[in-house]
Parts: sequence; C-alpha cells; structure tokens
Amino acid sequence: MLFEAKNIIKKYAEHTALNDVSISVPEKSIFGLLGPNGAGKTSLIRIINQITGPDSGELLFNGKKLQPEDVHRIGYLPEERGLYKKMKVGDQAIYLAQLKGLSTDHARKELKKWFEKFEITNWWNKKVEDLSKGMAQKIQFIVTIIHKPELLIFDEPFSGFDPINVNLLKKEILNLRDGGTTIIFSTHNMASVEEVCDHIALINNAETILEGKVGEIKEDFKQHLFEFQMDGDYDALKADLSTHFTIESALKLDKAHKFRLKLGENHSSNDLAQMIMKHGQLLNFQELLPSMNDIFIDMVQSQNKK
Repeated sequence: MLFEAKNIIKKYAEHTALNDVSISVPEKSIFGLLGPNGAGKTSLIRIINQITGPDSGELLFNGKKLQPEDVHRIGYLPEERGLYKKMKVGDQAIYLAQLKGLSTDHARKELKKWFEKFEITNWWNKKVEDLSKGMAQKIQFIVTIIHKPELLIFDEPFSGFDPINVNLLKKEILNLRDGGTTIIFSTHNMASVEEVCDHIALINNAETILEGKVGEIKEDFKQHLFEFQMDGDYDALKADLSTHFTIESALKLDKAHKFRLKLGENHSSNDLAQMIMKHGQLLNFQELLPSMNDIFIDMVQSQNKK
C-alpha cells in the first residue's frame, strides 16, 4: 500500500469528526473517498496533508510513519480554490511551482507544456481575477501536479467544469494513474467514481462503512436482476416467465420485446436463457449490477436508521 490510515480518531470540542477510521490506498490506483456532507472526508484529507493531526491513530506512507517532509511527495487540490487574484497567471503558477521545489527555469518549462496541453497559453499574462471558475480550476490542477508527487489528492476536481473539460481532466487523471501516480479522489458524483476509481471507501457519521474494489462491491450488492430482448411469442413467454420469476417490467416492441426480471434463489441465468429460447430468439441478455449511486444511498440510509 502506498498510503494507510489506521484507526484515526479526530474530535473538535464535542464533535467527533472521525471515529476509528481506516483506509488502505493501493499504489498506482485511483481511490475514491466518498461520503455525504459532514461525514468526515475533509477532516481525513486535512490530516493526510498534515494541516491538522489526529487525536489518535497511525498514518503510513510507503510502509513508514508519515513524516512532515512527506508533504512534498503529496499534491493537494482542495475543493475551495485559492489563487491570488491580482497576480498574473504565469507569475503565480511559477511561484506556486517554486513552493513545490522546482527552479524557476524548470517550472517555466513544465508549465508551458501544460498550458499548451490545456490550450490556455493566451492566459499566461492575464490576471487571475479575469479567469472563469473553470479556467482557474485548470491552473490549480496544473500547479497541483507540476512537481510530480507520488500521491495526489483531488477534492471535487470537476467543480466548475463543462462536460468537455470534465472529460479532459478525467483523461489526465487516468494518464497520471497509468504513469504510476496514486490518487485519492473525493467527489459526490458517483458516475465519475464508476468511470475512474479502482477502489473506494465510504465514510458516514465519522465511520468507514464500506471499503473495497469498485467491481467487487458492485458484485456484492447485485440483486440478480436481468434484462433481455427477444424476438418471438411475447405473450407465451411472459406467461411462462411469470410462473417462475418476478417480472419487473415487460415491454412489447415492434421488432423485439424487452423484459426485466429478478431471479429467485432456485434459478440460474442458464435456466432463464433456456426458457426464453423456447419462445423465440434471444437478441440481448445482461445482468444489471447496481450503480455506485444506488449503493451509496442504500448504505448511508441504512446506517442512518440504526
């Protein structure tokens, strides 16, 4: 594991922000840190960045206790942006890169590459206050990754972006992972989680309530729902299916018929396919796995009821 937080407890006066929270972030992966507002995500991110410290627990970076100097091996893009409005964009980018340890010449060279890649070179000599929210976000993304840290932490990185630029940023985040960078990705957008995350941890009420690989979690939460299309005797198939399965929906179309149903414990997908083919041609057949959005809502609501 590149990073581990073990049994982290953090309290503010009478409020417990983190209660025995543990996460394990695999090397060269994108790790989704999820949870509703007020769950404790920001408190954990601040602790990882050594902005604050835990009341108890252990933080490990590459198997060793996290040290103050490790902050230079971490890049952090907070949800709330912080650029100096009166400075020129290029000057500020160079200044922030220097704070990460780059020389002026090295910073200028690397920044030019990224400004060209993001097609924002014409903004180099303009003031930050003239930037749109999305444009400022691009600048902060660049200065967050410019020193090539081992661990990147993105908190709602797509905030303020239109769909085209969201796709641009997603592509770059995936490229960073494929190049060996480990990423902690905090967001409320579950569609983005499904697109980019390899692993997730879900925090609610200051506790970790779910952690694991995205694919495995979706498998664990599946409800044996299947959807298929067939060309054949719709009425006969529907009557046959209703005696064995719970039909969620059935739609009679012009050139095909669409069904969604739930398998019982005593039936397999093979049983279903064989029954369909008795009444016509099977055109399409798939198991429907739950979305991360559905899992998020189900887990949070279940814990809140306890």
